[in-house]
Amino acid sequence: MTHSTDGTGIRWTPGILGVAIFTSLYLAVSIVVAVVHGNKEFIFYVVVMVLLIALVLAVHRRVGLTTATLWCLTLWGFLHMAGGLVPIGEDSVLYNWWLIPQRLKYDQVIHAFGFGVTTWVCWQAMRRNLADPRPRFGPLFLCVAAGMGFGAMNEIVEFIATLTMPETNVGGYVNTGWDLVANAVGATTAAFLIARFDR
Repeated sequence: MTHSTDGTGIRWTPGILGVAIFTSLYLAVSIVVAVVHGNKEFIFYVVVMVLLIALVLAVHRRVGLTTATLWCLTLWGFLHMAGGLVPIGEDSVLYNWWLIPQRLKYDQVIHAFGFGVTTWVCWQAMRRNLADPRPRFGPLFLCVAAGMGFGAMNEIVEFIATLTMPETNVGGYVNTGWDLVANAVGATTAAFLIARFDR
């Protein structure tokens, strides 16, 4: 049975309740770990996460995102929190882990995944307002552009972090460039998957 329990217009299915519980748990753990270790960078990111969760809820209430999309979004959030809080070696974190030495970092994989999911969200929002809801080139191209645009906004948030905190794991100009490339790969891959499977 599906129903709205709080007047928000959101249908609190078991799947969506699972998303809410999982998100609340990992955010709570992230806050505790960040505070205990004095990690100001991730206290900042937790605040950003809370704002993004509010935005996702607003979009979901309007669009009705699929439960699979919501799970992908919260998984992205979890992987992001883990990336900055799980230690690797003596003085690094998961975000700096080279999955393929000097070729592919954990950070780049998370960027590709996250902004691929963002492109999927953009498609679901756009499809609602299309006279022809089939995944055609024009609308998908706009969704890819939107996904990459949100990725660029993420780089602005990271830039603000470098200006306001003395030490971060954001990286420099080359890292930003590779993040943008990863965002483009994720967004483009999402568009191909939508074109192939969204019927």
